[in-house]
Parts: sequence; C-alpha cells; structure tokens
Amino acid sequence: MKDQLHEIEVEAKTTAEAIKKALRQLKAKREDVNIEVVCEEEKGLFGMEGAKMAKVKAILKQK
Repeated sequence: MKDQLHEIEVEAKTTAEAIKKALRQLKAKREDVNIEVVCEEEKGLFGMEGAKMAKVKAILKQK
C-alpha cells in the first residue's frame, strides 16, 4: 500500500511561483524537496507574461 503523495507536478506563471505552490501543497520546506524544472515560462508578444506556463516537479526527500 502506498503512503501519501510524495511527488507532484505544478504549473504557474513563473518557475519561482510554481516552486512556492509545490512547497505549499506538499507542506514542506525547500530543503526537504528536490525540484526538477520540467519547462520554463515563456513570455508572450512584447514580453507579456503567460504565453507558456512554467512547470516543475517536486519530489519529497526520504527521511
């Protein structure tokens, strides 16, 4: 039987926001999680945000 969720993928407007969101969802500190950037955000026309969302994978470290 598998425990609680220890790995999630999160999207946000920026990579930093995606990391913060993942940490909140896992209820963990940054040092307790391995972060893998799946894709960086891409700016839209004229540098506007949101053309492509950033996506990160957060994996809770084993204690």
